[in-house]
Amino acid sequence: MGSVLALSSRPGHQNWPFSTDPPPSRWDRRDGRLPNPGSFHALHRSCKEVFPQQIEGVKMIVNKTLSSFFKVSHILHLSAVSPSYYRFHVEHLQSDDYSKDKDAPALIGEMDSTGSMNAHSLLHLTERVRARTVFQTQQSQFVTWQFETEYRGNDFTAAVTVANPDVLRESVILVAHFLQSVSSGLVLGGELVYHRGRAEEGGILTLAGQYSRPNWVATLNAGKGGAHASYYHRANKQIQVGVEFEASTRTQETTTSFGYQMELPEANMVFRGMINSRCIIGGVLEKRLSPLPATLIMGAFVNHRGDKLQVGLGINVG
Repeated sequence: MGSVLALSSRPGHQNWPFSTDPPPSRWDRRDGRLPNPGSFHALHRSCKEVFPQQIEGVKMIVNKTLSSFFKVSHILHLSAVSPSYYRFHVEHLQSDDYSKDKDAPALIGEMDSTGSMNAHSLLHLTERVRARTVFQTQQSQFVTWQFETEYRGNDFTAAVTVANPDVLRESVILVAHFLQSVSSGLVLGGELVYHRGRAEEGGILTLAGQYSRPNWVATLNAGKGGAHASYYHRANKQIQVGVEFEASTRTQETTTSFGYQMELPEANMVFRGMINSRCIIGGVLEKRLSPLPATLIMGAFVNHRGDKLQVGLGINVG
């Protein structure tokens, strides 16, 4: 179970906000020991980062670094399809002995023009223990409050999440994750989700596996709720491709998607494209406007089955 909100780490692309470290190597050649497999949230991340994020309307992002620990962003989105909004984003960064990534966010907050707020926090309690909290409001009402503790051993990761505990309504969601490196390229683990309310109670077990080599990663999650498989391949320094398959037993639907990313360093350009089994084709082009500290983003998505077209233009400054 991931966070209820994935904040953007770069324009037009969303990621888990606290997993900015690159996918770990599955083999430590210095002493032959297996490394930590990383977070359960990041199993499909390599493949997902290849796909373009849908953009519609006009979007402007202005980033400002106020100090080595403090960053703010202003986001303005104008749309003819969905409600337009202004969003204020702030990050307080940490730098301590327990953080491998010296720029890992410690506190993240967002508030939009409707009064809705999202807040995330990350604390490195020890070298191996991390604590996360997530709060989300919809105008004046709390909709999500989530607490997670993660322990990273030498070759395994274990995490427990408590979401939306409510004593009065006698409801709670509990999520447990476990990943274990078992060989130089193989990681096995699982996720157990338990939910309880006044009207219902139940649990879902999902097993996960990942096999990785230097230039490709294959991942599979399968359980009672469905299956999610992905394959990521880095063809060369410029081209990366990914394939995703998702099946849901609840909706009785399956989706297969193909995505690719092409980098043109000489032109300061990155292009991401995708096509899926629902007849949706799209692409996003990001162009760095050197020597200006700005990135131009242009995207278009066509739904042939629904006869819909989405076109978007954005600029990221700072």
